Amino acid sequence: MDFKLTEEQLMLQDTAARLVRDTYGFEQREQFGQSEHGFSRAFMQQLGELGLCAVPFAETYGGFGGSGVETQLIMTELGRGLCLEPFLPSVIFAGGLVAQSGTEAQKETLLPQLGNASLQMAVAVDEPQSHYQLHDVQTIAEPVTGGWKLNGRKSVVVGGQSAGLILVSARTSHGVRDEKGISLFLLDPRARGVRRRSFATMDGRMACELYLEDVFVNASAVLGEVGRALPALQYQQGRCIAAQCAEAVGSIEAACKLTLDYLKTRKQFGQPIGKFQALQHRMVDMRIELDQATSMSMLAACVADQQDSDERSRVLAAAKFIVSRASRFIADQSIQLHGGIGLTWEYVLSHHAKHLLMVARQFGDDDHHLQAYAKLLHVA
Repeated sequence: MDFKLTEEQLMLQDTAARLVRDTYGFEQREQFGQSEHGFSRAFMQQLGELGLCAVPFAETYGGFGGSGVETQLIMTELGRGLCLEPFLPSVIFAGGLVAQSGTEAQKETLLPQLGNASLQMAVAVDEPQSHYQLHDVQTIAEPVTGGWKLNGRKSVVVGGQSAGLILVSARTSHGVRDEKGISLFLLDPRARGVRRRSFATMDGRMACELYLEDVFVNASAVLGEVGRALPALQYQQGRCIAAQCAEAVGSIEAACKLTLDYLKTRKQFGQPIGKFQALQHRMVDMRIELDQATSMSMLAACVADQQDSDERSRVLAAAKFIVSRASRFIADQSIQLHGGIGLTWEYVLSHHAKHLLMVARQFGDDDHHLQAYAKLLHVA
């Protein structure tokens, strides 16, 4: 298999890398995190102006028709810079759902806005009891004259605190954990009956709890066919997993580089601690985990936009398992090799470590995906 990037892909990678390197230093990140929205609107706008937000969308809607590989290149650089912007929930997850399930009018309206970053969206699918299960939905949508009435609660809606539109999964029929009867709705968070409680996640990103009390949405706000949203949610979450694996690899690479540089400069007993064989072995173990995570991230990117199949699901589950395991291992080992300074707020490594621990749990932890992989195995 040829893993060489094309000239266009190399230019895309260089554009993303230069943007992050020139405008997203650690001090700037701290300032962005303390702002009203928890990220830089200006940086998100730059992503849109450079066409990076439009990469996954079809040319018909102002995009570039990019694949999972192009998405991987962008996400790796965003992960390397610990960027706080909600690129993944807005462009990859929400944008992917609109592109897959939306009507022509919805796609013509929303996708160009997502592509130029004039609109930010979020996806609200998790609930307090759901624990990674997309079909465990207790939020209810009841038909009323002219539309639907929503009641329920959504948890840890990443980017939801600042989103202009939120895609909400709600049950329109069948039982609480039934795979049928789940629908998607385009929700204006400023509508009557909507309440958001914002908070920072462990890695500095902002999210919110979403409370819905007799919220009315028009019939035109339904995304896709009523009661049949689960397959689209599962497919697009797979694309998000591939993108997140790439983001994690960028952060892992940065953590490994910081640790190696520290071992070369920190001195003890009159020599750099990197000369001690025990620490060299631990650094090698970190590099092995990085290489495995990189390989699985590349494989996940290659299958992310393929048609839904058991093979695609197996690859994505395996990639998430390997990358989640590597993320935790690298976070732990980086801090161990640094010592106390590795945990200080003022040092960037601690933020990479927290981000990697967050990545290891979002969209399902390694245990969840190992179990999913096992279920997809077929005995010959």
